[in-house]
Amino acid sequence: MPQITLPDGSTRSFDNAVTIAEVAASIGEGLAKAALAGRVNGVLVDTSHSVEIEAEVAIITERDAEGIEVLRHSCAHLMAQAVQRLFPKAQVTIGPVIEDGFFYDFSYERPFTPEDLIAIEKEMGVLVKENLRVDRTVLSREDAIALFQEKGETYKVEIISSIPGDEDLSFYRQGDFIDLCRGPHVPSTSKFKAFKLTSVAGAYWRGDSNNEMLQRVYGTAWGSKKDLNLYLQRLEEAEKRDHRKLGKSLNLFHFQEEAPGMAFWHPKGWTIYQIVQRYMQVRQDATNYKEINTPQLVDYSLWEKSGHAAKFADEMFSVESDNRMYAIKPMNCPCHIQVFNQGLKSYRDLPLRLAEFGSCHRYEPSGSMHGLMRVRSFVQDDGHIFCTEDQIQAEVADFMDLLFSVYTDFGFDDVILRLSTRPEKRVGSDEIWDEAEKSLKDALNATGLPWELVPGEGAFYGPKIEYSLKDCMGRIQQCGTIQVDFFTPGRLGAHYIAEDNSRKTPVMLHRAVLGSFERFIGILIEHYAGAMPAWLAPEQAIILNITDKQSQYCTEVEESLKNKGFRVTTDLRNEKIGFKIREHTLQKIPYLLVVGDKEVESGSVAVRKRGGEDLGPMTIDDFCEYLSQDVARLGRSEESTVAD
Repeated sequence: MPQITLPDGSTRSFDNAVTIAEVAASIGEGLAKAALAGRVNGVLVDTSHSVEIEAEVAIITERDAEGIEVLRHSCAHLMAQAVQRLFPKAQVTIGPVIEDGFFYDFSYERPFTPEDLIAIEKEMGVLVKENLRVDRTVLSREDAIALFQEKGETYKVEIISSIPGDEDLSFYRQGDFIDLCRGPHVPSTSKFKAFKLTSVAGAYWRGDSNNEMLQRVYGTAWGSKKDLNLYLQRLEEAEKRDHRKLGKSLNLFHFQEEAPGMAFWHPKGWTIYQIVQRYMQVRQDATNYKEINTPQLVDYSLWEKSGHAAKFADEMFSVESDNRMYAIKPMNCPCHIQVFNQGLKSYRDLPLRLAEFGSCHRYEPSGSMHGLMRVRSFVQDDGHIFCTEDQIQAEVADFMDLLFSVYTDFGFDDVILRLSTRPEKRVGSDEIWDEAEKSLKDALNATGLPWELVPGEGAFYGPKIEYSLKDCMGRIQQCGTIQVDFFTPGRLGAHYIAEDNSRKTPVMLHRAVLGSFERFIGILIEHYAGAMPAWLAPEQAIILNITDKQSQYCTEVEESLKNKGFRVTTDLRNEKIGFKIREHTLQKIPYLLVVGDKEVESGSVAVRKRGGEDLGPMTIDDFCEYLSQDVARLGRSEESTVAD
């Protein structure tokens, strides 16, 4: 006789075992129709799940985040079933949920076309109308392998055979389609109200370029057509903001096959890069970091000593010279320890903060590279703080003050914080981990901001905090991090003389604010849709003459503004002024300074913003003051600047 406790604290008693669907029906017909899954004592389950003992139960609908995830996972199966109906020779492989959607990889004799996606989506609609029941079943490994061998699903056979252990496996069946899955799933195909297939791409089986190229079909599913339409609008906006397209149209950078995953920076793009780097140099110098520079090529033995070779060998580029093997630096930390090791250090020298704009190279599979967001050659605003255990909390707190201030300057006010704690395989005693985790928790609590605990996801050498930005479209971009490392300094011989004259190993805090410069600039381009705030804009203003008679005056204005430190150019072409204004507006230059005879006579410029706002005539001094105030705001809004 199970007694069910609902989220509002009310209870319901049943004479016999009861399913989640029956619990929902006992509450109301509307909830029974809306139920997608259930949560029993914190565990997500199907609506067919039977509750036999006292339990806490919640009914999951499209209004719940878990409900949307169940919907998307189930929609992936719906898509796979539609694909196999239309293309019987297609084999299904894996189909997980991803942010805002799902994908499924298929093995098929030819690439899918946009027309195929339209047909697949139409067939999915047919399956929804058929209202097929979705049932969970359990099979032994042997029976599952035999089933998929009979169906000719060689990839499923490989997946099932590779799963460790000998426990029975769960599968979900709907009509003539069955697939391996932990679940839970929606109770029937009629539950799908709003879905869309968005794109198709190639993906190597198991992510290995030596394997077959599969067809990866992406899709999304939502609880309502309204939510779907809002998402599609966001996708359309994201397409407009794609940093790769803007990088080309604004002449910022390019990529080419001769250097895969490595950016060629053009003058305008490199100007943005240098502004960001100089800004970070000033901020780090003000917080007592000592900037250093370390070699690009380092003998492979150092990476073996540090443990990176064993863990990251597949991601490292190497080269042989003079009968020695070198690694092209994939990260900076072992080199920073070499700098620390030069000269005897005392506890009085700690904390020692070292920073480097370190150029790193990592092998990223060709299919995973994505413009500036994922590259093989990148520069980090990398820093390492060598300190005592007692100094960890204060150093983390100081770092967070710097990080939040930097993010605000770049126009990001919404930051998500996550603390990853000790993994199962780790170094160091539990006492040291207790102290390190407490230091990070105390530093997080001191911010007064909410943060998320991610158990077991810390590095093997220590816990870490990750900082993610939310851009103007609500997308989450992980950038900053601070990690506590008890392991690597000792492995590479780092020590200091403690107050009692004993030799101790320093704690090393790995920290980055922006992360990869390349990726961060890609984020900035998309966040601002290429219309950088005045302090970051490669060209802050352009001077446009109406006729040749104003050319000399325009040149004098340009020289005057450049002498005051502004990035200004002129356009003296013999083109109509409307044409020039449109062209430079598309180039997203913050200010357009139009000069005609009237401006020459009055010693002024007619000022227009790139958004079309006409600020009217200004003297050169007045415009300089106006632009200076705009630049001084950095990426902060006028309101926040006033508040500060």
